[in-house]
Amino acid sequence: MTPDEHKYTTIATEGQGDFRDRGSKFLAYAYPISDRQDVKDKLQILKKEHPKAVHHCYAYRLGIDGTDFRANDNGEPSGSAGKPILGQIDSLGLTNTLVVVVRYFGGTLLGVPGLINAYKTATSLALTPLPKVEKWIEHRYEISFDYPVMGEVLYLLKQCEATIYKQDLQLFCVVSAGIPTLYKDEYTKKLEEIKGVTLK
Repeated sequence: MTPDEHKYTTIATEGQGDFRDRGSKFLAYAYPISDRQDVKDKLQILKKEHPKAVHHCYAYRLGIDGTDFRANDNGEPSGSAGKPILGQIDSLGLTNTLVVVVRYFGGTLLGVPGLINAYKTATSLALTPLPKVEKWIEHRYEISFDYPVMGEVLYLLKQCEATIYKQDLQLFCVVSAGIPTLYKDEYTKKLEEIKGVTLK
């Protein structure tokens, strides 16, 4: 594997797009995500923010093997909303990305071609201007250890460019970290060599 096969591309920040057609408003919200729970959380927030919207259509892609994705039309005609949203995520080569398009109906039916264009355009307006970032494909671990070896553990995690997701540093410490798959074998071995360290 070359180092590039150990990375994926996602958006660096959240973004928004706004497209209007014959009175209907299509508000697109783009998010970098790490799992399906993120999808649920973002949808809940948007449904609270836009309770009067008729549709909350969305699509996401997760992971790098291409199998974890969803395109949801949320009541729009089949294939007119989720698929065009997912198509824009894919055309930019992104993963770990969610786009939700909130629609306010303007009184005029747009027809399937009009809807496909609206959802595609709103998504493109949200995604295209955003900075893209390459991230390491990671393996998540829960690392438990005693306080005296904290310095060694954190040093190794920094060395292998691990992402720290959660840390509880008391007398007994627990760190949830993502170790890049490229360095996984080497650094899990080094971590396990430190006295009292366990990896789950």
